[in-house]
Amino acid sequence: MGHKVVVFDISVIRSLWESRVKKHKAWQKKEEERLQKSALEKIKEEWNFVAECRRKGVPQAVYCKNGFVDTSVRLLEKIERNSLARQSSLSKERDKRSSPFVFELSGKHWTDLPESLKEQTHLKEWHINDTLIQIIPSYIELFQAMRILDLQKNQISCLPAEIGCLKNLRELNVSFNHLKSIPPELGDCENLEKLDFSGNLELTELPFELSNLKQVTFVDLSVNKFSSIPICVLRMSRLQWLDISNNDLNDLPQDIDRLEELQTFLLYKNKLTYLPYCLLNLKKLTLIAVSGDHLVELPTALCDASTPVKFVSLMDNPIDNNQCQDGEEMESEQDRQHFDKEFMKAYIEDLKEREHVPSYTTKVSFSLQL
Repeated sequence: MGHKVVVFDISVIRSLWESRVKKHKAWQKKEEERLQKSALEKIKEEWNFVAECRRKGVPQAVYCKNGFVDTSVRLLEKIERNSLARQSSLSKERDKRSSPFVFELSGKHWTDLPESLKEQTHLKEWHINDTLIQIIPSYIELFQAMRILDLQKNQISCLPAEIGCLKNLRELNVSFNHLKSIPPELGDCENLEKLDFSGNLELTELPFELSNLKQVTFVDLSVNKFSSIPICVLRMSRLQWLDISNNDLNDLPQDIDRLEELQTFLLYKNKLTYLPYCLLNLKKLTLIAVSGDHLVELPTALCDASTPVKFVSLMDNPIDNNQCQDGEEMESEQDRQHFDKEFMKAYIEDLKEREHVPSYTTKVSFSLQL
């Protein structure tokens, strides 16, 4: 009796194998989707983010207390590029120190400006940052060539009226100080192009005299206590960027469309319940960011995919960011707001580069003890 030989059609074997491969790939895809949606995967990404922060020397107190985590690779790359850009900028600024027209001062050991500064009236730029200086002297009026006045992150409580004598001033940055008012004389600086009053926490209004500043293209009023957009801002006809986020706005003026050149409008962290239809008249508007938690009415055209406007609704996380772990030192309100603002700045810049944005964005908070 001979041996029985079973002969298979090779096409049957191939079909069986391909079927098994297809099933295996389908299972792999489902497993990847499950992991992407899994809380464990999210935790893993957040821990990787923390590890990256530690590798780059970011203090634990920063990311553990505020924890606005976006594990998007694009955003991390953006933050890293911004960091490199800042390093490059610092390098360039060091080169500037040899310039006889630039004055720089920083460090907590400075409580007053040096006496010798009064004699250097030829200076065109002041960069005084992160000091304990509280007063800008009235002799600033002598610096008629001044173009840039960078006074961010100090302890300044008021600006002298003599600042209005700086007719060539182009940029004024007094962010994250302790200002409660702005001198009306600033309205005499008619060549101003950039104003940054952010992070003073207590500012509630701007003087009407600032309506004279017709060259201004950038205004940052974020992290203050404005209950409405100042009238003077509505009269800055060349304004392209307006950030009034993190204030006490309940509504927007019906004549907001007077700002015909406005391109970027940041409104998140306010108390807005609706957006007026006149926003649709801002033909050059390309980005508007709001907090969607309280919004009940908005022009549907703002969310229409056919419009060039990138509409971003930020859903605030209910976690109390002021809480911290036992034994940790509570950071100042200004430091917390400054970190939040820097993070949102990187996020907004990233959004402007994208072709599309999500209909809403959730800002995640977390707290970890390493």
